[in-house]
Amino acid sequence: MPEEVRGKLARSNWSALPGWREDDMTGALAAFVKGCDPLATKTAWQQACANALVTSMDRQSAATFFINNFDLYQVFNAVDDSSTGLVTGYYEPLLFGSRTPTKRYRYPIYGQPQDLLTIDLSSLYPDLKHRRLRGRLEGNKVVPYLSREEIENGTDRFRGLELAWVDDAVDLFFLQIQGSGQVQLETGERLRIGYSDQNGHPFRSLGGALIRRGELRLENASMQGIKEWARRNPKRVQYFMNINPSYVFFRELPGDLSGPLGTLGAPLTPERSIAIDQRVIPLGAPVYLATTFPNSPAALNRMMVAQDTGGAIAGAVRADFYWGSGDSAGQQAGRMKQTGNMWVLLPKGYDLSTLPPTVKVKQ
Repeated sequence: MPEEVRGKLARSNWSALPGWREDDMTGALAAFVKGCDPLATKTAWQQACANALVTSMDRQSAATFFINNFDLYQVFNAVDDSSTGLVTGYYEPLLFGSRTPTKRYRYPIYGQPQDLLTIDLSSLYPDLKHRRLRGRLEGNKVVPYLSREEIENGTDRFRGLELAWVDDAVDLFFLQIQGSGQVQLETGERLRIGYSDQNGHPFRSLGGALIRRGELRLENASMQGIKEWARRNPKRVQYFMNINPSYVFFRELPGDLSGPLGTLGAPLTPERSIAIDQRVIPLGAPVYLATTFPNSPAALNRMMVAQDTGGAIAGAVRADFYWGSGDSAGQQAGRMKQTGNMWVLLPKGYDLSTLPPTVKVKQ
């Protein structure tokens, strides 16, 4: 049974893009080039990547590259044909930890367990492209994998999978939401970790749960606001975190990467990479984003590159803006909950029939 349509694309033109002439697209060009290695096997992208590699990194050349190599399509939501959606932010957090558990460092970051099964449904049902079922074997049956609460209470089951131990359970919770991060070890070493897999349970918003229970007001439900609530309520934190059954497992990444690896397989570029729903927008595609800065009416109109995905990033006009690493990026990411519009750039001559069945091209 085919998946329902999740988004629509309509042919557009450059004159429709707010403020594109003011954007220095050299940053977007550099980000796109980083993504060309993972795109090398995709015929539709090979010419655009070849041209990107020989394009000068100056403002005029970058703009000309995008204009000459791509066709523009505005992104619309499937349900109501609206062109406006939610734009949030994420970043690469820095946690403090140890390779061995201590009284201070007692919250484990787990690698992927061997009993986690990932079943690619598209191998059985081509219409279910990008859909994967996660579970575990119980006898001869595949059953749902353990929830967050079951994982937190079943530490013996995961013994030996610890990549490191950190000193703050709430920071670890948000590390799983961000999908990647760095751990400052007691030895002075920096450990960079990235998303490996997820337990298959749906993401449930901690902020939303706190609002519904009257613990936080909507205007205080930023990442910073949630962390402050957690500091005041240490004995109740785990109960509320368990409302989100989704749990992320990590892997150690090379320390010399320029940034965390996104789903595409390329290092993310601060303020030029976004996470999207790949059931609507192809990974690796440039995306023009028209939104505003966090908690501000000031325009943030920028050419981005779709290089990542996330459990909470679902829908057509939906983006997660990567701000970079560290506290300053975290402040911006935690406050960002804006509305925005999106245009995806597809290579000239792109065969639209190869888009997932969850995308409809408006005539």
